[in-house]
Amino acid sequence: MDRDVLVIGAGAIGLSSALHLKRLNPGSRVIVIDRLGGPGQGNTAKCAGIFLNLQTTELNFGLCDSTIDWFYHLQDDLGHRLGLTRYGYLYLVDAERYRRLRGPIEDAQRVGVDIETYGSDEVEAKIPDLVNDFDDEEAELMGLRPVEAGILARKCGSIDADSLARSLEAKFLKLGGEVSYGTEAKALIVKPERELGVPGEPFVWQDIHIAGAETSRGEIRAETTVVAAGTWSERLLAPLGFDPLMRPKNRSIFVFKDPRLNRLRDTAGFSEHGFLPFTQIPEISAYLKVEPSEGSVWLGCADDFGRRYGLEDDPQPERGLYENNIYHALVRLLPCFRNVRPVNSWAGQRSVNRLDKTPVVASAPGMIYVGSATGYGVTKCDALGRVVAAVYAGEEEAELYGGRRVRASDLGLEKRSVGRETFKV
Repeated sequence: MDRDVLVIGAGAIGLSSALHLKRLNPGSRVIVIDRLGGPGQGNTAKCAGIFLNLQTTELNFGLCDSTIDWFYHLQDDLGHRLGLTRYGYLYLVDAERYRRLRGPIEDAQRVGVDIETYGSDEVEAKIPDLVNDFDDEEAELMGLRPVEAGILARKCGSIDADSLARSLEAKFLKLGGEVSYGTEAKALIVKPERELGVPGEPFVWQDIHIAGAETSRGEIRAETTVVAAGTWSERLLAPLGFDPLMRPKNRSIFVFKDPRLNRLRDTAGFSEHGFLPFTQIPEISAYLKVEPSEGSVWLGCADDFGRRYGLEDDPQPERGLYENNIYHALVRLLPCFRNVRPVNSWAGQRSVNRLDKTPVVASAPGMIYVGSATGYGVTKCDALGRVVAAVYAGEEEAELYGGRRVRASDLGLEKRSVGRETFKV
C-alpha cells in the first residue's frame, strides 16, 4: 500500500496538515489513518472547545490569530457550521499576580491582542455571583485572595471541535484525499537509505529514513510520514530516540446544568452574546466555559504542577478532582456552585510542552512530527497544517491564512526560535 504522504492522526492538527498537503500538492497521494472510528474522536473531541489568541510572542499570536480568522472564513464564507461564539477570554487575578502580569499584558497588546482590563469593582458588578471579600481564617488557610482585576481578551470564544474535525475531513476528501479509520499505527518503518539485504538492517552505521508505518491493517509505505497522533505520538517516536518535547497530562472536564448557575452563565456586559466569557481563575487552578449549544457550564482544571504525566489509552476523569479538590475553593469564590453536582464528565489529554509552551513541527528523514501544542491544538490547527506543508515542500517560510509568514525552522528542534510565553505566570 504505497502513498506519497501518510498522516497518522485524524485530530484537528492531523486533518489540517493533510488538507494543506493535498491542497498544495494536488497530484500527491495522501492518506490519513486513525485508530478510532472517525475524524477528531481522540483528544480533539475531548477538549474544552475554545479558540483564543491571548499570547505574548509574535509567533504564537500569529499561529492563533490566523487560525481564528480561518475559522470565520470556513464558517462565514464557505458555509461550514462551526458553532463559533466570540464571547471573550477572562482572566481573574489577585493583586500580586496582576502586578506580575503588567509587563506580559503590554507584550500581548504589542503583538496585537485586543485586551481590556477591568478593576475589581467592575468585575464584581458584571459577575454578581462572585464573592470578593475574604476575611476569615479558612480563606487565609486556603490562600484565597480577592480578585484585583479581570483581563479580557476579546477575540476568543467557543467552537464546536467535532464540527471542525468533520469540516476538515470533508474538505480533504473533496480534494481527493483518503482516510482509513479503525487503523492503528503500531510502529514506524525504519529503513536504510541503501539496503544491503543483510539480516539485522538497519545498522547503526547506516543512514536511515522512515518509510511508512506498520498498522493494524498491514504496512503502509510512504515517502513521507506525518506523525500527528497527539499524546500517542510518543509511542511511535520514543523507539526512534526522537524527542518531541511533549508529555501527556490528563484533562478532565465536568459539565453542570443547574438553575442555580443560570445567572452566572448569563453574565452580561462582556460581549454581545450575553454569556460569561471563558473564565480562568488561576488562584484555584480552574476554568469555566459556557457551552452555548446546550446552555451548560463546563469546568476544567488548569494546573501545571502537582498532577502526574502519563499516557492513557482511555483517559477517565480523575476521581475526586472536583468534589474533593476544586470544589472547596470554588464555592468560596462562586457560592452558586454550593451542592451543585456535575451531570456529566469526561477526560482527554493535553500534549504538554513544558519547555516553551509552543508547538513543534520538526522533520527527520522521511518524517515530519507536528504536535506538542499544550492544549492549543484546535486554536492553532490551521497554521500548523500550513507549516507542515511548507516543511514538506522544503520551503523556509510558511504563509498563514491572511498573508502572515513564519519561518518553519522556528518551530523545529535544531534551529528552534520561539521565545517564551510569559502571560500565565
